[in-house]
Amino acid sequence: MVSVDEPTRSLQEVKTGETVVVKRLGGSGALKRRIMDMGITKGTSIYVRKVAPLGDPIEVTIRGYELSIRKSESESIEVE
Repeated sequence: MVSVDEPTRSLQEVKTGETVVVKRLGGSGALKRRIMDMGITKGTSIYVRKVAPLGDPIEVTIRGYELSIRKSESESIEVE
């Protein structure tokens, strides 16, 4: 049986109220390390709580705590 994966998209594209799973972290060096230090790693579930009116920042719930992520950081987080 062949599994059909959902298309990947960046965290920036996720709508308020959706829960997604991290598929891959883009970026490199300090940016990637910073994202991982916030607890965002492959396989982690992220619930999008709020998005600011201009789209920056995005407020999410991850690993039981609330976190605000910059739009530029959310672009490098691929989710499904």
